[in-house]
Amino acid sequence: MGEMKRKDYEAALEPLQRELVDAQRWIMQEGKRLVVLFEGRDAAGKGGVIKAISQQLNTRGYRIVALSKPSEQERGQWYFQRYVEHLPSAGEITLFDRSWYNRAGVEKVMGFCSDAEYRQFLEQTPAFERLLSDSGTLLVKYWLAVDQAQQEERFAERAADPLKRWKISPIDIAAREKYADYGKARDAMIAATHAPNAPWFLVDFNDQRTGRLNLIRHLLHWLPDRKVPEKPLKLPKLKREPRREQVADPSRWVESHW
Repeated sequence: MGEMKRKDYEAALEPLQRELVDAQRWIMQEGKRLVVLFEGRDAAGKGGVIKAISQQLNTRGYRIVALSKPSEQERGQWYFQRYVEHLPSAGEITLFDRSWYNRAGVEKVMGFCSDAEYRQFLEQTPAFERLLSDSGTLLVKYWLAVDQAQQEERFAERAADPLKRWKISPIDIAAREKYADYGKARDAMIAATHAPNAPWFLVDFNDQRTGRLNLIRHLLHWLPDRKVPEKPLKLPKLKREPRREQVADPSRWVESHW
């Protein structure tokens, strides 16, 4: 099966985004907290699916978290500490573009943590996530799967595009030789941390468009019943004719080239 055409993708995405807006309204009105983690190989498509999910949402009701490598101060903290401050308050959604699972993925595979730190992470994470769910936080975790040949195509595309080249880091380049190691680390991570209160789901992202649609549809079905009646909005007529934008100093206008 070939890559999904853009027009078909956009036609399928629109009703899903309407459902996401409804879901966010439920979360905001009911004071729920939702955490969605996106993990996967480099170039799997985490940023793209997060953009598709958040594109039509109320910007005051969600945040996207994509943390860089920890600072010296953060390295001296409890491992989960820098993630805790980004967890949602009542009525909010947090979308993690990579998360605390860095320790079970890139840190494990690339040797950035010790074996003792890795084992401690796998032991502590279920307890940490149980605390979140016991407090009422909804937590779901997605792994975006991509074959190595497809991953290499995306790396080549990024390398050739000046607008995307920044997405490739030295670590990404080094990790290309460790495809199998990442797969083993993923399987060990899921086996140790999958739980009914914090489940893992794998999504095929070899075609990013169908991957996004399948993930969003699954997320919507995974969420609890969220029917919240939407109040109709009728705008009253203006009391006078619409006015043009006028400013005191017209020289401040940016010159139009189109």
